[in-house]
Amino acid sequence: MLERRKLVKDLLVDRGDLLVVCGLGSSTYDVAAAGDHPLNLYLWGAMGGAAMIGLGLALAKPERRVAVLTGDGEALMGLGALATIGVKQPQNLVIVVLDNGHYGETGMQASHTSGGADLVAVAKGCRFSDALTLADGKDVASVRDLLHTGKGPILVNARISNADTPRVLPTRDGHAIKLRFMQAANGGR
Repeated sequence: MLERRKLVKDLLVDRGDLLVVCGLGSSTYDVAAAGDHPLNLYLWGAMGGAAMIGLGLALAKPERRVAVLTGDGEALMGLGALATIGVKQPQNLVIVVLDNGHYGETGMQASHTSGGADLVAVAKGCRFSDALTLADGKDVASVRDLLHTGKGPILVNARISNADTPRVLPTRDGHAIKLRFMQAANGGR
């Protein structure tokens, strides 16, 4: 199992102009811990929405790379998003699911992935260009390469530890987050 905070930091090293959409909870804390950035779109309360927001960005900005980092609970809540993404086929979109098999934000109840639900199989069934499981650190560099050059849509299901990690809280001002992100994504305009 991977340590999620280290994984996210390693994925975002030398990120350049990568647009990053964070699901609620741990993925937001981990992206903020890797370094606050104007191209981080923190979603504080939009459970199930990260993949669809990532799709919208990928379609609106086909010349830009878009990474969605979210948890297994949020991915399960928005399974229909995977079908829509598969139909739209955005080549610039990669979704990384931080899968600890639990709903971390609501009390660590077991999620369906701990019971055998297979997000990689779902993504493949939805016509993703690639879908894979990341279970150890040896392939992190190749996943980082996928974020920047892979032909999407791609889903990476990262099997992470369910260890409790201290929260790193970026601003919770949704309006400020949105404005900052929009300005940075549009080249400062």
